[in-house]
Amino acid sequence: MPPIRDWPAAERPRERLLAAGPGALSDAELLAIFLRTGVPVESAVDLARRLLRDFGGLRALLQADAQRFCAQAGLGPAKYAQLQAVLEMARRHLAESLQRGDALTDPDAVAHYLCHQLRDLHHEVFALLYLDNQHRVLAFERISEGTLDAAAVYSREVVRRALQHHAAAVILAHNHPSGVAEPSPADRALTQRLQSALALVDIRVLDHLVIGDGPPVSFARRGWL
Repeated sequence: MPPIRDWPAAERPRERLLAAGPGALSDAELLAIFLRTGVPVESAVDLARRLLRDFGGLRALLQADAQRFCAQAGLGPAKYAQLQAVLEMARRHLAESLQRGDALTDPDAVAHYLCHQLRDLHHEVFALLYLDNQHRVLAFERISEGTLDAAAVYSREVVRRALQHHAAAVILAHNHPSGVAEPSPADRALTQRLQSALALVDIRVLDHLVIGDGPPVSFARRGWL
């Protein structure tokens, strides 16, 4: 196959992105733009397709550790460093979108941010988003990190941290490394315990999001808060 520079302009990933926007591109085309070049026997698009096939998809590729990533032909430490920089910029962009001083009015933006923070972790993490009395974001913080199936969360510590941040409200969040976001009875009991403890110091629990592979489960939308 000829190199991408010899393809018709309408078929080149970069030109297609500029003409139609990134949403019009496939995972392989987006990855090819990141890779920039292929290897002697593969164009950047062919290389991207092979990587997606070998890793099992874009998400698995982005989650790969340095050793596995760099072992692939056409990749290496420089590409791994570039990828980590891109992912960190995405995380910071999402964080800034929630911390510009405006009140939170878009639950989907909050869910997207929390998914980006927690979804790809291999162990369970419990986190809080602290808000002021106008529901503006004060801080995001991981409170507890546990094993694959449990995280120890103490009401006293949650209350202490919320008071330190001068929070008037919080959004709770934790991930299920299994990928199944359905809350367990223990999740519901924990939420009730934290809600009662925080209510003693006039701090509201606005929601608890459980993060898995699909859309997060919202306690507020289910009427559990």
